[in-house]
Amino acid sequence: MSTNKPNTRTERDSMGSMEVPAEAYYGASTQRAVLNFPISKERFPRRFIRAMGLIKQAAAHVNAELGLLDKRIAGAIANAAQEIADGRFDKEFVVDIYQTGSGTSTNMNANEVIANRATELLGGQRGAKLAHPNDHVNLGQSSNDVIPTAIHLSVAMAIKEDLVPALQEMEKALRDKSQEFWPIIKTGRTHLQDATPVRLGQEFLGYAGQVERAQRRLRHALDELREVALGGTAVGTGINTHPQFAQRVCARLSEVTGLSVAETENHYQAQATLDALVETSGVLRTVSISLYKIANDIRWMGTGPRAGIGELVLPEVQPGSSIMPGKINPVIAESLLQAVAQVLGNDLVVAQAGQSGVFELNVMMPVAAHNLLQSVGLLAASARNFTRQCVVGLKATERSTQMVEQGLMLATALAPVVGYDAAAAIAKEAAKTGKTIRAVAREKTSLSETDLDQLLRPEKMTEPGLGGGPTSG
Repeated sequence: MSTNKPNTRTERDSMGSMEVPAEAYYGASTQRAVLNFPISKERFPRRFIRAMGLIKQAAAHVNAELGLLDKRIAGAIANAAQEIADGRFDKEFVVDIYQTGSGTSTNMNANEVIANRATELLGGQRGAKLAHPNDHVNLGQSSNDVIPTAIHLSVAMAIKEDLVPALQEMEKALRDKSQEFWPIIKTGRTHLQDATPVRLGQEFLGYAGQVERAQRRLRHALDELREVALGGTAVGTGINTHPQFAQRVCARLSEVTGLSVAETENHYQAQATLDALVETSGVLRTVSISLYKIANDIRWMGTGPRAGIGELVLPEVQPGSSIMPGKINPVIAESLLQAVAQVLGNDLVVAQAGQSGVFELNVMMPVAAHNLLQSVGLLAASARNFTRQCVVGLKATERSTQMVEQGLMLATALAPVVGYDAAAAIAKEAAKTGKTIRAVAREKTSLSETDLDQLLRPEKMTEPGLGGGPTSG
């Protein structure tokens, strides 16, 4: 007589029987993890689940090719794994991020869902194990090499497919604005104080350069991530796996993802550390700080509209205040800045996780994966949003040009002719009296109006060179 509770079925693993929801595709090991880790509502995201499906599918095909797995069973596993990769069974991945540090619970979650779905495809009922989660789906694998491989694969796919295209779009928008703003000469700023003139387009060229180099740094991270731990099994020795297994699986994964995935040459470092992930997180930190600089500069140049710097007009996207009518705030920039703050926090978590490699295994892999994937997603989405809702709609005001003639650092152009001390005295007099550099120089030097016109040309001060100066005076 069945002892099943209503709406449950009995599944078994190496520890014995366990009641699982009748409609669930996962089994006993997964259910134990659900009960063991009621920590949060955080689960592995779509990217990671897709990577797990792709790995399990490739493994099934390769094990069949090597004569280690019945082709009919392998075919059912491969089809089920493809459904996992496609997102059909995302709701079946129910294990909390804050679980066993190796991610074994999630590996078994994938194995059980694939095994039960493959069993259905083979004509059996869930729980019948016509495809076995360990013997068949996990053949030639261990959680200790599958999980780090899935992390590398999922983060690399997210960078390649989401973040890099978002940054390419941003770089183009910034370069377009650089060209548009090139004729506009404004007062430069160092230490938040007036400096020599600079073209607004030059500032935006600098922003574009930051984003260009961000992509270059990400390409290096992708080179690190393409090296995976698969094939090392439990501790890096490769016990219970065919010598050609990992190489062949990586070849299949390369075809599917376009990432040139390769088996590591040193499995012991690949499974005992998260060094590549720590480096990748560091790159994401650098990228995020670059984006912070860009967004922060733009919102500062947009301060006002009357009592601030007021050199840019940012697109108006929503009312800025519940009490002050007509107020508009730089909310798109603020959104990006908050995303950056989260990425910086995530980087600290990844660094801490990287310190948790003890002997042959790192035991903070799930939380590292969670934070890295969140960082990539946040940066991609916020960068794209900032580009589309802020950068492309930026307008320059006349204020920057109007303020150039008032700039005290125009005195820099006088220094090669009158000397540093005399130029400094002119700047101080102008600051004290409110006069322009031109007016004070006219009073304090023998320079003619023609000389001053030649020296105090803002456009010449935005170019390299000494500039020379007049010989008179």
